[in-house]
Amino acid sequence: MPSPRTTTTLWRPTGPAELELVRALEWRAWPPRLPEQPIFYPVLNEDYAIRIARDWNVKHDGAGFVTRFEVDTAFLARYPVRQAGGETILELWVPAEELDAFNARIVGRIEVVHAFRPAGEDA
Repeated sequence: MPSPRTTTTLWRPTGPAELELVRALEWRAWPPRLPEQPIFYPVLNEDYAIRIARDWNVKHDGAGFVTRFEVDTAFLARYPVRQAGGETILELWVPAEELDAFNARIVGRIEVVHAFRPAGEDA
């Protein structure tokens, strides 16, 4: 009997427009990057994703969401972990042209685990 695939949990802070595109892809893939987005960057910890969604996406997009998803660990080895600030601010940088291959290694569905809206609005 084959052993189960080892996966790594990743998070992605996102705004409402990108989230709608993920929904249209049936929660199984990330949409292609726009020309001004040469890199897709999932993050390695939930706290960092929360900070981006709450503090940046809400301000710039009107709402912020944190998604969680699993990716085949062996595949992820090709992407070095990038420290984008403090010691817990860790990202993977996936070149836009490799996003289809990345999406093919997502195991299961992308799920929304946190939603943020401006103060005074229901989440």
